[in-house]
Amino acid sequence: MTLTVLMNAGPWLSVPPPGYGGIENVIATLVPELRRLGVRVVLASVESSTLPVDEKITVFPDGQFHALQRPYNQVCGVSQAHLSGVVRALHARDDIDLVHDHVEAVGLATLAAMGPDAPPVLHTLHWDLAKHPELYGNLDGGDRVRVNGVSASQLARAPQALRAHSVGHVHLSTPLAVDADRHAPVAKGDHVVILGRINPGKGQDLGARLAQEAGFRLVLAGPVGPYHRPEDLAAAGDEARQNPDVRFFYEQVAPYVDGDRVRWVGTVAGRERDDLVASARASLFPLRWEEPGGTAVVESLSLGTPVVATARGCLPELIEHGRTGLLTGDEQELGDLVLAAGGLEPAECRREAARRFTPARMAQRYVELYDRVRTGAAKPLQPA
Repeated sequence: MTLTVLMNAGPWLSVPPPGYGGIENVIATLVPELRRLGVRVVLASVESSTLPVDEKITVFPDGQFHALQRPYNQVCGVSQAHLSGVVRALHARDDIDLVHDHVEAVGLATLAAMGPDAPPVLHTLHWDLAKHPELYGNLDGGDRVRVNGVSASQLARAPQALRAHSVGHVHLSTPLAVDADRHAPVAKGDHVVILGRINPGKGQDLGARLAQEAGFRLVLAGPVGPYHRPEDLAAAGDEARQNPDVRFFYEQVAPYVDGDRVRWVGTVAGRERDDLVASARASLFPLRWEEPGGTAVVESLSLGTPVVATARGCLPELIEHGRTGLLTGDEQELGDLVLAAGGLEPAECRREAARRFTPARMAQRYVELYDRVRTGAAKPLQPA
């Protein structure tokens, strides 16, 4: 019997996203492999999504990420409108065997409230689990609703009620890991890269300061708030500072950005991103939060670039210290570790990525979780 899964991606970005988009990229990586395994996928997203699927459910024609700049009382209905469309579809059909939900907070709350006659639900937790204590601390999804994390460390910090609904964790993957161990080595430049959305938790201010102090060249690659290019942010003027990430950039990061030692290049994607990371001496993750998943980490390993990072969140699960990267609990030591990263072997990074972080491996583990959720076997999946 063919398994039919409703993959709820949410209303914020198309799948795959046009540039940066963490959750949407995860879904774009997972779905093709699920379909190769015979899973029929119904994607709940926006109409502009181009990911090949068996069916689509849409409410909005295009991604609504831009709406997040508006006050809460003007944007709070976006997720609810999308979820209402999902619920209507579930009420109207009986061929959905499982809902795989990726919509923060409201996805879990809405699907748990549908009652015992609704399909089983696996809700993937992609974010910091401390953000919604009232929701997670009082969750009661019965035997129908289960959750999974994207790392063991993420679930270890979850409230007890949420952990009681967990079937384990599945590490994130990347298409770059496929045959990564067979790729020819890439010549390394003299730069270090921090890849990701610029905000306090990612620590770009610390990385930029250390670059100036330790004397390495740093490229910051990622959006600032909704602004994907430096010229877009400059054109937005002072009004852009209403966004907290924009304020953080101007106040804490920009003073170190001199266009030489430290550069901000905005969002990079596709071949441009791969070339930037593959030619880097190291990928730097000066984290100030407990990183739950680490997509950029496994991408870096797949491209043969070792990781230098604070040992927070999932990083110790993904990186073998001294082999595929260098980890520390001391922020100030990061600068010295960046300078030492040249002694690590890029081929070791690619071998580890090909062994652990391929899309096929992630999809197989999710199929196992789907079976556990559907049969009510709630014992957590063993770690990778």
